[in-house]
Amino acid sequence: MRRVLRADLLDFTADPGFALPNEATGVRWRPDHLVLIEDGRIHAVQPAAQAVPPGWQHVTQEDHGGRLLMPGFIDTHVHCPQLDVIASFGTALLDWLNTYTFPAEKRYADPEVSRLGAQRFLSALWAHGTTSAVVFPTVHKVSAHALFEAAHAQGMRLITGKVLMDRHAPDGLRDDVAQAERDCIDLIDRWHDQGRQAFAVTVRFAPTSTPVQLAMAGLLCQTYPGTYMQTHVAENQDEVCWVAELFPDARSYLDVYDREGLLGPRAVLAHGIWLDANDRAVLRERGAQIAHCPSSNLFLGSGLFDWVQAQREGVAVSLASDVGGGTSLSMLRNMQDAYKIQAMQGNRLTAWKALHAATLGAAQALGLAHEIGQIEPGHMADLTVWDWAHGPVAAHRDRLARDSQAPGQAALHERAFDLAEINGRIERRADVLDDVGAQAAGFAGQRIDGDFGDGCAIGEIEERPTAHGLAVPMDFRRLVKARLGKLDAFQPAHFGEVAE
Repeated sequence: MRRVLRADLLDFTADPGFALPNEATGVRWRPDHLVLIEDGRIHAVQPAAQAVPPGWQHVTQEDHGGRLLMPGFIDTHVHCPQLDVIASFGTALLDWLNTYTFPAEKRYADPEVSRLGAQRFLSALWAHGTTSAVVFPTVHKVSAHALFEAAHAQGMRLITGKVLMDRHAPDGLRDDVAQAERDCIDLIDRWHDQGRQAFAVTVRFAPTSTPVQLAMAGLLCQTYPGTYMQTHVAENQDEVCWVAELFPDARSYLDVYDREGLLGPRAVLAHGIWLDANDRAVLRERGAQIAHCPSSNLFLGSGLFDWVQAQREGVAVSLASDVGGGTSLSMLRNMQDAYKIQAMQGNRLTAWKALHAATLGAAQALGLAHEIGQIEPGHMADLTVWDWAHGPVAAHRDRLARDSQAPGQAALHERAFDLAEINGRIERRADVLDDVGAQAAGFAGQRIDGDFGDGCAIGEIEERPTAHGLAVPMDFRRLVKARLGKLDAFQPAHFGEVAE
């Protein structure tokens, strides 16, 4: 199947770093270009004025002129079951886990809860322009299986695995080391490298795993070197102190993982706020990455991640929503919060750096830059189409930025900055373009639950036949339209500005 998209293209060829907007390198801007897609992969990228190759002349162009086409976002740390508690009244991390998170996760022992939860979660990711994700399910094997099954049916790149947690958790959320190992091996055998799925050895965090379980997790990583590892590290100061009490022989929180062989190029560690210079050196040497979770860090009051320092010391950093500690699945909203966190430390985060971290930067950190993160021939067609502005204020702001006399990339950056940092409402419309299988055809017309679980919808999944007019389900394409809904985290009279 062939498809041709026409739009203004924005992606990256290298990390722009923290350079000033007009001095950044690696920004690739290609206005009015065609993207030729064949069987879900990018076949070619060319100026719209250039004649298409032989055999493509009769493929109808989908004209998105004046709109922005980017690679789909990659969320490197997010919790599927925590959609149920997103933006719950914030306490500190440990209290929040016990009060909201663990009770919600208990329900996922039910296969039907896991199945419906996975479908709802993936639909919400699509609606926010996220096409790949590193996901925490629950301790229950069935919750990981449900995520894999749903993502495989929808053609989404997903990295996940059964959560390991054998202590300091309520009844119904603790596993047995031997059984957990068998469950992980079963999931690896069934799902790892099946289509676009990959398994991650998933340690909840150091306090909820005994040394025996951590050793088992490390052995899994060594036995199955193609798998990933995901966990949390140094998110909250009380958590860091607790780890020091539980593991008195470890030099640091990070060292707990390192001495069990859990750190490597495929390790994704969420937060990393309270790491020291020695820890950052270890991360650099092992090739592991920090998944920066700005919305969650602010909402739970965990601390301010120093992204500039991490980069200076050679640590790979990607961007993540961390829903439900995070208050939105929108990577644009998380970019807003990332900007604020850096500004509070005297740093300035550009739109270039933020967008790179959620696309090519994340793909590189995950070892997937050959497949996702760029608009390049041979890559998967995981693409998102965005309006530059929506509404009179945003349109006015965008027009001024577009018509400014700023030199070089500076004017373009003003528009991108408005998209990614200031105007939190632009994500009300995003078209996510991807292939879906026959199993996903049943999602047509399904409401996408709002971020805050209030029964509203941010969008609706539509199905439409191919350009050839075929009505066979497996030939359907998916168009997800995300639009602004009335989605308040709390009662509107209290915190209406938290609305999606």
